[in-house]
Amino acid sequence: MMLEPGFASRMQFLVRVVRKEAGHLAATDRRLFAGGFTQEDAVRLESEPDLAERVDAFVGRFSRLQDTVGDKLLPVFLIALGETAGAAIDNLDRAERLGLLDSVDDWMVMRKLRNQMVHEYVEDPTILCSALLAGHAFVPALIGVADRFVAEAGRRGWA
Repeated sequence: MMLEPGFASRMQFLVRVVRKEAGHLAATDRRLFAGGFTQEDAVRLESEPDLAERVDAFVGRFSRLQDTVGDKLLPVFLIALGETAGAAIDNLDRAERLGLLDSVDDWMVMRKLRNQMVHEYVEDPTILCSALLAGHAFVPALIGVADRFVAEAGRRGWA
C-alpha cells in the first residue's frame, strides 16, 4: 500500500527516529549497567555527577523510545494499515494482536517504571534502584518492539 507523500514522510521520519533512539538506549544501557547497579549507586548520584548523568540519559532514552513508539509511531502505523487509531490502550491492544507488541501488560509495566524512574529520582534511592533494574531488564523487550516496527515498515515499503 502506497502512503500519501506527507504521511509517508511522517512514517519515514518516525522510523528513523525510533531506529536512532533504540541504538542510543542500547548504548546507554550497556554503559550504566556494565558493572551492575546497586542501591549504593543510587545513593551516590548526588555526589557523582557522571553517574547521575548516565542515569538521566538512561531514563530519558528509555522514556523517549517508549513515547515515540507507543504515542507517535503506533498511531501512524495503524492508520497506514487502514485501522482507526484510538485511545492508547486500544492502540496497544491492536499492536499486540498484530504481533508488533509482545504484551500490553508488559508495556504498561514499562510505563509505570518510567514514571517511577522519573518521579522517584530525588526522593527514594531504593525505589529508584529497583525501577532502574527493572527498566534495564525490559530494555531488550522495548528495543525488540522498536525493531519489529522498523522491520515491518521496511517490509511494507514505508521506511
